[in-house]
Amino acid sequence: MAPARGNLQSVCVFCGSSDAADPAYLRAAAEFGRALAEAGLRLVYGGGGVGLMGAAARAADQAGGRVLGIIPDFLVGKERALESIEHVVVTSMHQRKQMLFEEADGFVVLPGGVGTLEEVIELLSWRRLDLHTKPVVFYSPDNFWGPLFELFQHTVDARLTPPEFMGAWAVVDRIEAILPALHAGPSAGSSPMLASLT
Repeated sequence: MAPARGNLQSVCVFCGSSDAADPAYLRAAAEFGRALAEAGLRLVYGGGGVGLMGAAARAADQAGGRVLGIIPDFLVGKERALESIEHVVVTSMHQRKQMLFEEADGFVVLPGGVGTLEEVIELLSWRRLDLHTKPVVFYSPDNFWGPLFELFQHTVDARLTPPEFMGAWAVVDRIEAILPALHAGPSAGSSPMLASLT
């Protein structure tokens, strides 16, 4: 796996695919998509048109941004792939995740469910193994990701994970703080337990 390039050009977003998500999360995802487009950054995402990922992709596209969707063939119908944007159809979840990683210079994690968790855990595991140094930023409104960070800290306290792992990501609670945190790297974000960036 290649290390992050010096310039941030493409940002991968991991987030929920449920249309039943809190409307505030859907609005935030759309705001994030627009922010990427306005910053001239390409959005790389899972390719679907549903939930937060669909909201982010449509907003980025409508704002004139570049968008790349990567979706497995068996999810094209279920996740209603956005045909209006550039997309690649792959044959497996593993291939999707690998391409998402390779196409991105940084990662943003919005609220999501078990699928988002699975993607994030693998991404952070690769970071733990020194396979990449790409920035990772969690958007954690109302401490959404707090329980996950508490679990990570629990593994540190049990001496199963090194303490420095807790500095592998940044956490913000405002959409407008995401891009500054990405550009600055994990050390610029807050403590994961505080979930804010000023």
